[in-house]
Amino acid sequence: MADEQDVLLREIDEDLKQERLAEAWNKYGNYAIAGALALVIGVAGTKFWQSYDLEKRQEQSVQLAEAQRLAADGKTDDAIAALDKLRADAGAGYAMLARFRAAALTGKKGEPAKAAEMYAALADDSGINAIYRDLAVVLGALQELEATPAGGKLTARAAEIAKGNGPWRFNAREVEALAALGSGDTKAADTVFQALSKEAAAPRGLRARATEMTKITGNN
Repeated sequence: MADEQDVLLREIDEDLKQERLAEAWNKYGNYAIAGALALVIGVAGTKFWQSYDLEKRQEQSVQLAEAQRLAADGKTDDAIAALDKLRADAGAGYAMLARFRAAALTGKKGEPAKAAEMYAALADDSGINAIYRDLAVVLGALQELEATPAGGKLTARAAEIAKGNGPWRFNAREVEALAALGSGDTKAADTVFQALSKEAAAPRGLRARATEMTKITGNN
């Protein structure tokens, strides 16, 4: 299984028409699951950004790029500090991106419980579009599972997303399966992983991970 790590916000153009958010996950409890949740969010149109002048947006884009450079250089604390400054100074769009990135880096530095709290704050922020709040739930649930195998409140909320028709439903079902696995219910986990591995509408990478997981959960 491919190990997709350290991929967050790869492409940011002048109007932020595409935002790439990815959460790398190298281990899960004693099962040593390698994998990553690569999430690509398309943001169409310039109306969302029309209240910001071009110069300000360019400045904020540079600030975000600098934070990403610091993270790539292994200067995680400096990157988080830069993101906190961007969050304080930027408009709603870049502030939200800074919060997502800071949460991801916090998890990466070995503080999954704190990262889950940061994602929970995003998930509960009524000023953020529902699609991003749901994304925060899924990413936060992954951090919860990293902190404790049974998960927590965000894991339960992810289970609700898994029942719907939203864009993150398949990722939420993956979270649901991992939570079952962490709770020792291998049979339930296998049922979900088997279904995901055959789900044509699910992202290819997710199907591949699910197929790999059935090799573990199917031997029960």
